[in-house]
Amino acid sequence: MRVGVVGLKRGLHLAAWCLRLGMDVVIACDRDAGPRSEARESLPGTVIVGDWRELLELRLDGVVLANDFDEHAPLAIAFLERGVHVLSEAAACKDGAEGRRLIEAVERSSATYSFAENYVFHPHVRLIRQAVDGGELGRITLVEADYLHGMSPEDVTALVGDPAHWRGRIAATAYCTHTVSPVLALTGAWPVEVSAFSVDESEPRAAVVLVVRLSNGALAVTKHGFLQGEPGSHWSWVSARGTKALAESVRGPAERSWSVRVQAEGWTRPDGVAREEERTPPALHVDGKAVERGAEGDVLLLEGFRATVEKGEPPLVPVRAAVAASLVGVAGATSLNEGSRPVRVPDVRG
Repeated sequence: MRVGVVGLKRGLHLAAWCLRLGMDVVIACDRDAGPRSEARESLPGTVIVGDWRELLELRLDGVVLANDFDEHAPLAIAFLERGVHVLSEAAACKDGAEGRRLIEAVERSSATYSFAENYVFHPHVRLIRQAVDGGELGRITLVEADYLHGMSPEDVTALVGDPAHWRGRIAATAYCTHTVSPVLALTGAWPVEVSAFSVDESEPRAAVVLVVRLSNGALAVTKHGFLQGEPGSHWSWVSARGTKALAESVRGPAERSWSVRVQAEGWTRPDGVAREEERTPPALHVDGKAVERGAEGDVLLLEGFRATVEKGEPPLVPVRAAVAASLVGVAGATSLNEGSRPVRVPDVRG
């Protein structure tokens, strides 16, 4: 499988895993000289270029898009029009019109679009999903998800206040897919309406809370941005409450933060005894070696992308789910700008 990579910061990590998983990374691109120089050392034998359009001229099976957060859709559409399968990291679209164009491009193309939302496949989320799919929790009524970074005020300002950095030009609500996509995967629901709130009105771009009504009637509360006390080593905490039980990732250090606590009250059990247990995810192995926990989601996504390209299997996170999650952030921005009023999320179910 011949792969190209666009964006060599996050993309360099993904390119290395592509190689380890047996894909041929034939060309990679970054507009900045520094990442290109690093890639030449890390990816010997790979052609390194500065303009992504050069990838359009090659015979590629797939492309991994890891360029700036809000610049994915135009590239995805261009590759889809050439019949190249797309694995797109970060936001699927920056507004509703762009989301519709992306969906239409996928439906016209002989190729597929996969959303590289790795938090859907992180160990703690997979454990919670097993409990949901197994019926242990009953009907899901409330899902909470955090994606938070503990950073100094100076470092936060340097990011969100810098118009030259993508974090400085996106809305405070935009980077929501690491929370919203796991919510949608756990519930099988679609976002209907969102209300957005700044955590600290004196620093409104630092962190936000999104309250999302889902199509199955459940509620999701997501937090993302920069707050102190980030959850463990991977910045993510997820909780799913159902009519029978609760499953939530453990707020613990290092390895334990990938585990999940499941609690069921006595009235739900034949013996009348409440049950609480902590579950540890099994290790994921590649070539007989355990994968680092933080890379498990990436590995599963890349393996899924390869299966989509080579075997015709459906994308793990397809385009409509990707666009729906991204549009929560778009609608959230409108809500935030208009006094946190509820705003409808465009329905892209088709």
